[in-house]
Amino acid sequence: MKKEAENIIQLDFSEEMKTSFRNYAMSVIMARAIPDVRDGLKPVQRRILYSMIELGLDPKKPHRKSARIVGDTMGKYHPHGDSSIYDALVHMTEPYSMQIPLVDGHGNFGSIDGDGAAAMRYTEARLSDGAMTLLDHLDKGLVEFVPNFDESEKEPSVLPAMLPNLLINGTTGIAVGMATNMPPHNPSEVIEGVIAYIDNPDITTEGLMKYIPGPDFPTGGTIINSEDIRNIYETGEGRLKVRAKTEIEASDNGRKNIVITEIPYTVAGNKTKLVESLVDLMKDKVFDEIFDVRDESSKEGIRVVIEVKKDRDIENLLNGLYKKTSMEDTYGVNLLAVKDQQPIVFKLKNLVGEFVSFQEELYTKEYEHLLDKANKRLEIVDGLIRATDVIDLIIEILRGSSSIKQAKDCLIHGNTTEINFKTEASRKKAAKLDFTERQADAILAMPLSKLIGLEILRLHEENQSLLDSIEQYQSILGNKKELFKVIKSNLKEYKKQFNVPRHTVLANMEIAEYVEEVKVEDIYILIDKFGYTKSVDNTSISRVSEDNLKDFVHIVKMKNTDRLCLFTAQGNMYQVKAEKIPKCKIKDKGTLIHNLCKVDKEEILLYIAFEDLFESQLLFTTKNGFIKLVSGIEFETNRAMISATKLEEADHVVSVLCLSAHTISNPDSKVILLTEDSLSLGFPLTEVSELKKTSKGVKGITLEKKDKVAFATVALPETEFFEYQGKELSAKKVRNRKRAAKGQKASL
Repeated sequence: MKKEAENIIQLDFSEEMKTSFRNYAMSVIMARAIPDVRDGLKPVQRRILYSMIELGLDPKKPHRKSARIVGDTMGKYHPHGDSSIYDALVHMTEPYSMQIPLVDGHGNFGSIDGDGAAAMRYTEARLSDGAMTLLDHLDKGLVEFVPNFDESEKEPSVLPAMLPNLLINGTTGIAVGMATNMPPHNPSEVIEGVIAYIDNPDITTEGLMKYIPGPDFPTGGTIINSEDIRNIYETGEGRLKVRAKTEIEASDNGRKNIVITEIPYTVAGNKTKLVESLVDLMKDKVFDEIFDVRDESSKEGIRVVIEVKKDRDIENLLNGLYKKTSMEDTYGVNLLAVKDQQPIVFKLKNLVGEFVSFQEELYTKEYEHLLDKANKRLEIVDGLIRATDVIDLIIEILRGSSSIKQAKDCLIHGNTTEINFKTEASRKKAAKLDFTERQADAILAMPLSKLIGLEILRLHEENQSLLDSIEQYQSILGNKKELFKVIKSNLKEYKKQFNVPRHTVLANMEIAEYVEEVKVEDIYILIDKFGYTKSVDNTSISRVSEDNLKDFVHIVKMKNTDRLCLFTAQGNMYQVKAEKIPKCKIKDKGTLIHNLCKVDKEEILLYIAFEDLFESQLLFTTKNGFIKLVSGIEFETNRAMISATKLEEADHVVSVLCLSAHTISNPDSKVILLTEDSLSLGFPLTEVSELKKTSKGVKGITLEKKDKVAFATVALPETEFFEYQGKELSAKKVRNRKRAAKGQKASL
């Protein structure tokens, strides 16, 4: 028990969590998600490429099964899921994701449409020419090799990239608390920018942008806010608005086509969803202007055709498509990369500067390697030339020696002990030999054919060539300008090799608003006794019998551009746009009116189209006997709900009547009020004052304490009866009564 207690370590839980999470976050940043600023690769990409070069999969060799590549990568260097490794391999084959794909895939590696790659057992791959610019000099000791995860292998900590891969191909990665989103650029432009930086390290961002004007996406498109690029390059962060490239073509029957030829980079690998969204917008009649949508894309390029109805505003439709589809999208730029084990947000100039510094380091190591190799070879060639001059003596030493070790010792140190010579003079000459160990090994390994005169001449020529090379290497290493000349010369060769025209257009465009084209037509709003609401067109309602229409307690005719206004007993007015009311068939149930507006549990007294309301006057009557006329103009508002009238405490509206100009102007129009105690009162409509909606009105009838107004209507001279609680009442008997203090009993 004591031993167990001694092994228990007391830790503060919060501190342990902080430490563990910090370690996890740094592991994701450094070993998973964020690229190195020098070669522009994430660890999994670097390991895949290194595994492929180890397998001998250079561009001139046959393709190898992707499963073998993934297996080697996972088993030797990247002990994570095989699917993540294969996904990274697939990404490096995609010409629509990278300006210079690093892997040459053979088989089904997916498409720009969004099709997934075939399983790794079915596909094959090898390195591309672009990948070789990152791998070509691995055997020269230019980069550090570190142990792998189990220390059974060595892997490069960074690849000796001779091309600015990070800027050219870009990359994305999501870590813990940070992410990188590096847009791709045109290879020729980036190389020109790097050369300009080498010539003038003090170059400004504006100066660099003369060579690197902005990102260049493999999918093309148009960056419509190019004025923001400079700020992005100076801060390392920002947003680019990328728009699909379109053309207008004539079609059949006087129609025109919008043809999408390039899509935003953010849609690359997902083009099918873009097409599907366009089809859905057409089917749902969000854009009534669209006649048809077709995807006619092929190996020659993208071609998505949007056929527009005759005599429609195509520019306006395009503005709407840009707004409501991914034909225009935002690309968030974040120039984050790892330098010296630290994630840093770089500016454009810093990224170029880091690449140039890396090149200086690589080329310095390369020429030191070449110089060392040339010196070693010169030493051997010099020794072989000297050996040919005393070849007879060397043969005598070899014939007189009992072992190679004895002969070698004589060649290096002049030790002639126990060696049999023909003459003493030969012994004395042998004692003066002082070849180096490397020269001695070369002499002992030299075949007799090297003694041919032509071979001896070649040795002298090689000696001179080595002396010239050594002088050149020393000149380059001793003069930074000469070193940069070599770097620039190689970069220019890469420019010729990977030269492609710019795909993405840089422009400054205003974001135009879409003006929805609506065909104005009559519709009918049908509301049943439960409050279920729907709209039907004129054609549909004309086919319905009157008996079927009796199921609906409210039928409101209005325009499809109008608003349905609801007046409630609580003195509020609600509005619902006609377009929000579901279009249904007569047999369909519809939607509860409470789901279309926030009317909740309020009692709805009147449904009316705003167009009719605007040209009318409303007669409000409350249970406490207040009455007033309000012009429909008073209710002009864009708000979904407003107060329609002022109410006393414990009062509510019992009737809201919409009166036409004819009814109001008729001097014989009478207001009829009925109370809960069956008292009635009739008086001329002309006696009712027109007031603001903010007033509570005037007393229309004097009531007993417990009596309340139950019903109100307006009767014209020709009105004989009116309906109240399912019964018909005589309008004449009420109409002719004078205003009374308490009203008179109504004749039921």
